[in-house]
Amino acid sequence: MEKKDKIYVAGHRGMVGSAIKRKLEQEGFNNLLVATSSELDLRNQAAVQSFFKEEQPNFVFLAAAHVGGIHANNVYRAEFIYDNLMIQNNVIHAAHVNDVNKLMFLGSSCIYPKYAKQPMDEDQLLTGILEPTNEPYAIAKIAGIKMCEAYRSQYNRNYISVMPTNLYGPNDNYDLQNSHVLPALLRKFHTAKKNGDPTVTMWGTGEVKREFLHVDDLAEACFFLMQNYDGEEFLNIGTGTDVTIKELALLIKKIVGYEGEIVHDLTKPDGTPRKLLDVKKLNGLGWKAKIDLEEGIESVYGNLNQYDWF
Repeated sequence: MEKKDKIYVAGHRGMVGSAIKRKLEQEGFNNLLVATSSELDLRNQAAVQSFFKEEQPNFVFLAAAHVGGIHANNVYRAEFIYDNLMIQNNVIHAAHVNDVNKLMFLGSSCIYPKYAKQPMDEDQLLTGILEPTNEPYAIAKIAGIKMCEAYRSQYNRNYISVMPTNLYGPNDNYDLQNSHVLPALLRKFHTAKKNGDPTVTMWGTGEVKREFLHVDDLAEACFFLMQNYDGEEFLNIGTGTDVTIKELALLIKKIVGYEGEIVHDLTKPDGTPRKLLDVKKLNGLGWKAKIDLEEGIESVYGNLNQYDWF
């Protein structure tokens, strides 16, 4: 990418897209193309084709997606598969029709089988059944990877895919019904401290393990790979370390300064037992995550006063 190139960041208002946009601006890339969902519905094929034909972007970061936590994935199954398939099909095909130089598709670590060997390397894809609670979303993301591979194979398109682990950071979703575990716990502990509540309720046993990557680290990795990687294989992006959800809760409890007790709602699902990404391929290319989990959560917590619940 050169500074003069027109770069389209699809999903620039989301946590991932906004982080990529910040990173590009920090690096001096100011010819950025963005559009809100009200300006451009990426599920509308004709609208997407018209947008690409008119704007002619050189590079595309496909970070737009319909996302959510366990509850949202499990309840809104139709929206999660339909919206994500439509978004990525339209953008990837429009990039091909309009000769985009390079496209990066952002997926999710939920693409891997529920009982994949740990840590999960890229070869684990399609080797077993998926976690049922987020199967529609995972299938959409797998389709996106395969679509990029197909356009590369048939049309020689430089389309690359990356699979981030669980993310957190600025512009996260703190809705208690639809958010991921880390922002949900941050909100729960802060609200309990503010209200003087004696307990905070966690979903599940707390024994499952998860890996967490600050979204600014993800943006750094995406920028690095867009500049330096043209390979056919998709790449994992993560830290290479994980914690139990109980350990995460205790860390957030400490950062927030909450002094009550944690109780478990065992009627709620745990989800996949473990989801640790193998990041040897990414590390071998010369990139490693930098932001420590405690440091990252402290930074996020210090900037939550923009929310009305804070």
